[in-house]
Amino acid sequence: MMLRRLAIFLRTESASGVVLMIAAVLALLWANSPAAPLYDAILATKVVVTAGGVGVDKPLILWINDGLMAIFFLLVGLEIKREVLEGELSTPAKAMLPGIAAMGGMAVPALVYCLFAQAEPGALQGWAIPAATDIAFALGVLALLGNRVPGSLRVFLLALAIMDDLGAIVIIAVFYSHGLVPMALALAAAATAGLWLMNRAGVRSLTPYLLLGLVLWVCVLKSGIHATLAGVVLAFAIPLRVTDPDGKRTQDAPLYCLEHALHPWVAFLIMPIFALANAGVPLDGITPATLLEPVPLGIALGLFLGKQVGVFLAVWVSVHIGVVDRPARASWSQIYGVAVLTGIGFTMSLFIGTLAFADPHHAVAVRLGVLTGSLASALVGYALLHAAGGRARASARVA
Repeated sequence: MMLRRLAIFLRTESASGVVLMIAAVLALLWANSPAAPLYDAILATKVVVTAGGVGVDKPLILWINDGLMAIFFLLVGLEIKREVLEGELSTPAKAMLPGIAAMGGMAVPALVYCLFAQAEPGALQGWAIPAATDIAFALGVLALLGNRVPGSLRVFLLALAIMDDLGAIVIIAVFYSHGLVPMALALAAAATAGLWLMNRAGVRSLTPYLLLGLVLWVCVLKSGIHATLAGVVLAFAIPLRVTDPDGKRTQDAPLYCLEHALHPWVAFLIMPIFALANAGVPLDGITPATLLEPVPLGIALGLFLGKQVGVFLAVWVSVHIGVVDRPARASWSQIYGVAVLTGIGFTMSLFIGTLAFADPHHAVAVRLGVLTGSLASALVGYALLHAAGGRARASARVA
């Protein structure tokens, strides 16, 4: 059952990587076409929703980044909870290797970014931008390689990316929340308590969770904590281990049902919309020298160099000192190729960039750095894994 679910997950994420790529290209073309003013005008359109005297009045771009991305984080939270309780992170032995790799893959890119960005005042607040891996794009590249990559590395990359997402959630909660509003925080805490009580009471219907989750989202949005974290809190409250009256485990747990229902919407609608809204970089006035400015250079090198060095070094050291075992049937060159792929930070990196910088100048620099670093990681990672897979096949035939 778990292997079948993993296979379905990988197929969905791989396909969504292609859709994401198309959306990003469309955004670039649109933002640099005669219709560019329409692109900006649509994203700046005010959308107002009110109910009972409480309202949310935001431009469309913020509805996408605060609203739709909360659903994305809801799915991420569901995946994290499932993997921790029953999947590839359910035991210390399973979680140790991707956990160590994820820590190295978050720390080194941040250091690389800070090394270059410190030359620009105020730029250091973007230190977390190159710290996360885009699951959809990375798995999409692996899918193109077919059986040249052993299954153990696919599972390793999936677990590592989920750990990355968990680290990104913590970073957003701790470092990118500001101007806290006590009353809204208190209401958010009350909604969280209500979700916890429903879980403890064995409520299985998703409707009460989703309705209270919507209330939680509004409260968190007004509190000064980033609204997407409401999706994670809601995910952790959705029941996974459900038993029937005889005490036997059931297969229709609410978490499985919601995760299955959300996957296609997030993969093929929400993430492409986010990419379309955030990847449009106006290229007028951008020269090769622009890439050498502190912020885009720090992000690009953080993703391309920092991620591969951090992940590969963490794995190599932990394996050689005997803390963990190397992924089954994977050569060191293949592990290095996967480490390079972790530098594809598209969705989460762009998202953290919107939290770190608000001014348009930095917005363009962030997009430029993320796109450059992610593209370089995808191309080089694919080339390395393609070559390493060919050598592995040749060795198998000789043997």
